[in-house]
Amino acid sequence: MKFHLAINLERITDQASMVEVRDHTLEMVKMADKAGFEIVWAAEHHALEMTIAPNPFQLMTWWAEHTQNIRLGAGVVNAAYWHPINLAGEAAMLDLLSNGRLEFGIGSGAYQREFDRMKPGLDQRDSYKYMQEMLPVVQALWHGDVEHNGEYWQFPKATSCPKPLQENVPVWVAARAPITYDYAVENNCNIMSWALTLPFSELEEYKKRLDDAKARLNPSFSGKFTTMRHTAVYANEADRQAALGAVRNVLSLFGNLMMKKGDVVDGFPDPVPFEELEGNVRVEPNMLEENLMFGTPDQVIAKLKKYEALGIDGFLYYASMGLDIENQKRSMQLFIDEVMPEFC
Repeated sequence: MKFHLAINLERITDQASMVEVRDHTLEMVKMADKAGFEIVWAAEHHALEMTIAPNPFQLMTWWAEHTQNIRLGAGVVNAAYWHPINLAGEAAMLDLLSNGRLEFGIGSGAYQREFDRMKPGLDQRDSYKYMQEMLPVVQALWHGDVEHNGEYWQFPKATSCPKPLQENVPVWVAARAPITYDYAVENNCNIMSWALTLPFSELEEYKKRLDDAKARLNPSFSGKFTTMRHTAVYANEADRQAALGAVRNVLSLFGNLMMKKGDVVDGFPDPVPFEELEGNVRVEPNMLEENLMFGTPDQVIAKLKKYEALGIDGFLYYASMGLDIENQKRSMQLFIDEVMPEFC
């Protein structure tokens, strides 16, 4: 099982220094590169301080200049917000500047609030249709001239300039719903999954969806199956309480976006009271500690062994959860020093 890092430029309050956030993010990426993480992932989000990533390719180009081996993943671009020629060119430029380290992730977006601003009138539940039209067009543009007359985009003959250095850029699809597993398997795409705060049984269900899609649609499927969890490794009670407090606070902000409760002021979501959170954003401390990748090094190793036995090819260490910078670095160093060697 390989290890990936997912990290955002994250401000929880307006008291956080943008420069310190910027520098911390790069430091974590450099730690991951030195430790042998396979991929670092940058998201795409708009008008939200808790995930500052209006263009993941900008972030990845910056990271590429400061790293040697780690691959650079768009995790993920929202197809509905892009034009195919623009997206193909941005992604290919990153591959060129990074000497062929691009991992291209594409998805359907998460928050209706963003769609209301970036693609007014589009229901987030229908955005997968844009992704399914976009991906083959981008891949065609990477290989030469193509004319496109689709439902969502139409353009005369054009190509991507530049072209990627890689002949076949690895493609990833963010998948939770069965229809997306079917699409990923049918098109031999790697799969990124995220069970949010749900228990391990949710991952088992995702694996069933993958296995079912393979049996029906593509028995020779060769894509990777990865999953992401908020992660905190701690060695004392103070750091444990800091991690649980931070993730509960972030979930109260995330709940605003997922449940459409509260306002977002100057990019900062209002927190939703804990007692009003439900479903994927419940915040009971015992449940969070059990379901997320939280614990001492030995506890985290035991959890990851279950993931490995399930058939997870890559685990995404999600570092961004409102935890202070020094605690984030301590957690990451414990993971590198005491957890990763068990899986080498």
